[in-house]
Parts: sequence; C-alpha cells; structure tokens
Amino acid sequence: MDAFISDYNIGLVALSFLIAVFGSFTALQLAIRIPVAEKNALGFWVLSAGIALGGGGIWSMHFIGMLAMNTPFPMQFDLALTFISFVIAVVFVSLGLLIAGRDLLGETSLVLGGAIAGLGVASMHYLGMYAMQIPATVSYDAVIVTISIIIGIVAAIAALWLAYNLRGMLQRFGSAIIMGIAVCGMHYTGMYAATITPDENAAVSAATGLSASGLAGTVTLVTIGLLFIMLYLSYVKTKKASLA
Repeated sequence: MDAFISDYNIGLVALSFLIAVFGSFTALQLAIRIPVAEKNALGFWVLSAGIALGGGGIWSMHFIGMLAMNTPFPMQFDLALTFISFVIAVVFVSLGLLIAGRDLLGETSLVLGGAIAGLGVASMHYLGMYAMQIPATVSYDAVIVTISIIIGIVAAIAALWLAYNLRGMLQRFGSAIIMGIAVCGMHYTGMYAATITPDENAAVSAATGLSASGLAGTVTLVTIGLLFIMLYLSYVKTKKASLA
C-alpha cells in the first residue's frame, strides 16, 4: 500500500507552538538562577529549568505535534517508551543547562552543553515517534533526519545563550518566541523525514498502548498547570532568598 501524505490539524499545530513558547519562557525565568545559585539550591534550579524546557517546552510540544498529524487509522503510544522519552528530554536538557550555566567545561561550555541538550531532544523526538503504535511501517529520509538533529543542536545552543545573556522580561519573552519557532522547526522537520505506509499486518498492542483520543487536551492542561506551579515556586524561592 502506498504511503499517505501527512496533513495536520492547524489548531493543534498552533497549540504545540504556544506550549513550546510558554515552556521556553518558564525555563528562561528559572535558568537565569543557575549561574549564581548556592550549591544547596543548584539542584532545584537545574531540574526545574530542565523540566520546564525539556518536559514542558519540548516534550509536550512534541507530543501535541504528533497528535496534530491526521492519519487514516487510530494512533496510540507505548506508555513505557513515551515515559522514557520524557525522562531523556529532561535529563539531557538539565545537563546542558548545568554545563553551560556553571561553565563546567570552560570556554566550550555553551557549545558542548547545547550539543548535549540538542542530542537529547533529537533522541527524545525519534524515540517518541518509535513509541507510536499504528498499523503502518515508518521509514526515514537520512538527510532530513540529519538536518532535524542539526536544528535541534543549534536551537539548544541558542536557548542556552539566550538563557544566560538576556535579563529583561521583554527580552526573555522575545527569546521564548524564537525558541518556540526553533523547537517546532526541529519537530516538524523530523516528522517530514518520516514516510508512513499503512500496513494491516503491523502489530499494535492495545494492552500497553496509550490512546490518543482526547490526549492533546490532557497534555496541554497538565503542562500549563505544571509550568504555572514552577513559575510560582520560582517566585517564592527567589523572594525568600532576597529576604535572607
């Protein structure tokens, strides 16, 4: 059977971009504390920024972006692989933020930290696509895959530079928009690299699958709630530090 030509739900595409921007803005708000954080608070700022960017701005955007793709068959996801992809995004982005924010590798910290974060994002993306359980086979264009990985690395380096070089609220908001564009660019380039060919013989395990029905709304609400909580905790922690 011939591969189908992907088209997308424009509303969900727009939603994925807004999630990427909000997650990026939250991460930038948190990441500016990493270079000056005391050792006992460093873990909080690194992990919270990593969750905001890796989990909120990137993983959630990726998940909603996948749900935005219209397919001629139901889509569900392997729950374990989907969770692992989330962990990969958070861990690699957190590590990149830590390396760049604390100059752990000297003058190359920004580039190497960004490369680590970018490779983590790319790994998350393709593992997330592999987690799809659909009656179809998926193949990839190696050149476009390579381009998507390069976009992910460049976007991550840009994110770290913006996080540690811009301080004003307006500048961070503009940076978050730029980051949202970069994150979505990586994701949809990666999606474009895939050729999906319906295959009735492809196995789909309903027992371990997470149904895509209504999932975009759930992911969106959970992500927005989580990001608002993190912004509030950041405000409280910063206020306590200023009063100490």
